Amino acid sequence: MNLNELIKTKRNAANLTQPELAEKAGVGLRFVRELEQGKETLRLDKVNQVLQLFGFRIGAVPINRNTDAK
Repeated sequence: MNLNELIKTKRNAANLTQPELAEKAGVGLRFVRELEQGKETLRLDKVNQVLQLFGFRIGAVPINRNTDAK
C-alpha cells in the first residue's frame, strides 16, 4: 500500500473529511489533498504530523545492499 492510499484509508476509517484531518493534524487542506493524491515532493515533518494521528511515522529505513537489484 502506498502512503497516499494509507492516509486515505485511515482517514475514511476514522470517518474524517479532508478538512477535519487537516485541522486535527495542524496542516493545511491543500497539503492533505496533495498527500492523498500522491504528490512526490512533500515536507516530511508535515507528513509525520498527519501520520501521527494514526499511530505511524516515516523515518530512515536501512537498505540491504547485499541483495541483487532486479
